[in-house]
Amino acid sequence: MVLSLKTERLKRYAEIVGLLVKYGRSDLVKQSDLGLIGNTAIEKTGQPKAEELASDLEGLGPTFIKLGQLLSTRGDLLPQPYLDALSRLQDQIAPFSYEEVERIVSSELGGRISKLFLEFDNEPTAAASLAQVHRATMRDGREVVVKVQRPHIRGQIVEDLEALEQIAEFIDAHTETGKRYEFTNMLADLRQSLLHELDFQREASNLLRLRRSLREFENIVIPEPVEDYTTSRVLTMDYIPGKKITDVSPLRLMELDTSKLAEEVFRAYLKQMLVDGFFHADPHPGNVFITEDGCIALLDLGMVAHIAENFRENQLRLLLAISEARGDEAAEVSKKMGEPKPNFDKQDFEHRVANLVAQHADVELERIYAGKIVLEIQRIAADCWFRLPPEFTMIAKAMMNLDRVVYVLDPTFNPNEIIRHEAMNIMTRQVFQSLEPGSLLSRAIDVKEFVERLPTRVNKILDAVGNNELKIGVDAIDEKVVLDGLQKVANRITLGLILAALIVGAALMMRVETSFRILGYPGFPAIFFLLAAVAALVLIVNIVFYDEKPKKKSDDE
Repeated sequence: MVLSLKTERLKRYAEIVGLLVKYGRSDLVKQSDLGLIGNTAIEKTGQPKAEELASDLEGLGPTFIKLGQLLSTRGDLLPQPYLDALSRLQDQIAPFSYEEVERIVSSELGGRISKLFLEFDNEPTAAASLAQVHRATMRDGREVVVKVQRPHIRGQIVEDLEALEQIAEFIDAHTETGKRYEFTNMLADLRQSLLHELDFQREASNLLRLRRSLREFENIVIPEPVEDYTTSRVLTMDYIPGKKITDVSPLRLMELDTSKLAEEVFRAYLKQMLVDGFFHADPHPGNVFITEDGCIALLDLGMVAHIAENFRENQLRLLLAISEARGDEAAEVSKKMGEPKPNFDKQDFEHRVANLVAQHADVELERIYAGKIVLEIQRIAADCWFRLPPEFTMIAKAMMNLDRVVYVLDPTFNPNEIIRHEAMNIMTRQVFQSLEPGSLLSRAIDVKEFVERLPTRVNKILDAVGNNELKIGVDAIDEKVVLDGLQKVANRITLGLILAALIVGAALMMRVETSFRILGYPGFPAIFFLLAAVAALVLIVNIVFYDEKPKKKSDDE
């Protein structure tokens, strides 16, 4: 592995290698690289706890916090205790100075804070790995929050990603674990997610789009961005008073219709994922607020996902199959959503997915965590050498976080019932979307192109026919085998007719008196009977011993 790294990157590289060794994955690292970590390698004995992994990643900084959050969705990589620990990983770290805030805001918005805002709190209300948030009041009295990106964070993330990329490339190239789990692809997803989160103008667009998408849900609130006060490093948006859903007291929850809120949130996410193809990919409890007027606020839209139409249709079929305990169909739909690797074990994959769905068939006995079922399908896919697309991981992550939110609101919530109820509405929406002017125009363009190209294609076919160059490829049965079989049947029928004629002729000739006798019987009829008997015996032996028997179909077929 090339080690032409800067001092900081070398330090990062050593920390990553040390982390891998600490958690028992020294098989993923070159032995020559282990010297980088010196005596700081593994002084502890025994298997580290799941919480230690979360703490170690948190100590490595923003990139690794985001990596931990991504790993929390990879049930194919880590056991459940680690997934639980990483899913609780919050990027709450020390804030940077107000002087830096003032410098960044002034340079990005083109004016001093005192001129831009009527009031601006010096102390942040929240400080995360990529940015921190300050409350402010605009000149027109509008209450807002200002999200300010950390200084030098982009350079740090680029350095970390380069070090991680070298590790991932080596693991994928030299280990079976890498070939199975494809860490380079996972790192590419992390890179794309981080770069999108660092562009606050993209987040502002996401806020506007989600507001339009969910405007029919009256109990869901999305903050509106202030476009003139937003750049790639500063995001200004409405202030929504409220508390994180996990910080709301039980007494306050008792005052609300939490069952209705849980249902509305779940329906809103089904619409995002299965109708719009654009959804908030990180609805963990820290990003979901209960507002003072009893609504649900969705915050932090830096991480969103887009899903193609075909994938949405298959995802709907998968959720319906899970909700109705149709394991075989769930396995078939899952196969349509990905692609097999060279060592794909089709039977094992289908069997395990069907069993997984069957285990969750009785919704009355226990909670149904739809996100965990989708995540478990991802684990099975990795074990069986099957590649599911990144969209599947994003959906699993969103649904896992969504499970936590809805069960905080309503411990008796039944997602299967909502999925079944909403399936018809979703399909109706899809039909109406296909009838929208844009969709009809697209289909009209397709028809126009078909009509324009039709004469040329017809001319080519007629030219090929006229020049005796037309060839038609038919994927059918082997005609030689069929003809050989028909010929054999014809020969058997002909031989049977001849034998029948010999027997009938011999029987008629028995009445004719003749001096030539064999054992007291007329000679010629007796000879005919013997010839027929020998020929029949030969035919029977040929049928019994030489004809191919039909093969029994195996269970696989």
